[in-house]
Amino acid sequence: MDVRALRYFVETVSCASFTQAAKKLFVTQSTVSKMIRQLEDEVGTPLLIRDGHTARPTDTGRIVYERGLHILGAMRQLSAEVRQAVDLERGELEVGIPPMINLLFIPVVQRFRERHPQIRLSLREGTGQAVERLVAAGELEVGATVLPVAAPGPLQARRFGSYPLWAVGPADAAWAGKATLPLGALREVPLLIPTEDFALTRRLRQACESAGFEPQVAAQSAHWDFLAAMAGSGLGTAILPEPLVQRLKTRGLSTARLARSGVQWEVGHIWVRDRYLSYAARAWLEVCESVLGTRGRSRAQAAAQA
Repeated sequence: MDVRALRYFVETVSCASFTQAAKKLFVTQSTVSKMIRQLEDEVGTPLLIRDGHTARPTDTGRIVYERGLHILGAMRQLSAEVRQAVDLERGELEVGIPPMINLLFIPVVQRFRERHPQIRLSLREGTGQAVERLVAAGELEVGATVLPVAAPGPLQARRFGSYPLWAVGPADAAWAGKATLPLGALREVPLLIPTEDFALTRRLRQACESAGFEPQVAAQSAHWDFLAAMAGSGLGTAILPEPLVQRLKTRGLSTARLARSGVQWEVGHIWVRDRYLSYAARAWLEVCESVLGTRGRSRAQAAAQA
């Protein structure tokens, strides 16, 4: 059913006049008559009783008029809600973020709430690999993870940060006093690393293999502060990204940055390639770029240090 013809019909019944309806609709009377005749042909029965310039609905015309009011009202509501979504005045967004990355997003969430207070934002925590699975399955529009993601695959990635990894150990660690360490220096050192479902662990194992050795894993945990605590107790050397080390109280600990020839902690957003992204998701990516991108990274790092 032609919605425009329905609107012309409803307006004509409301005005009880073709002439008045045409004036309100800013069209000619002949246009109104033509559209209503098309509607009657589609319904298969007369809808109006024509008496000169006046018009009254038939029995079926009353049904179409009453239903038409609801349909046109729903169309107006639909248009309003679509416009609100486009203008980011309503909507919701759920973003997947691994626990080791979430501290980077404090200034992002603040900026997003300032810009788009009407968007209901939810953050779902999960390991990088879990976030990747949720995004690939369509349960999340966007997420953050440690790069690179598996290729070839359905996910598209956009990097927003690259940070060095640091070795954190007890005060009497064999490598204590050194400012930087090559990854190979940890060949015989018991390591404390995240659990296997963390993307960072996947990257560490790949880097160690490239360096020609298999890491000696002493313990694993999903909590970076627990890894640091175990390192401080002399159980081994924890490998942590720089933003996390900046939050540690390093008194009584040995710390050294892994040389760039080792492995970097590269983090980015992921979404399914060629899949539609909502206006809220696009707005989130724009805010992240402004806060965590090249221009905003120094501010984010300062917030992480604070």
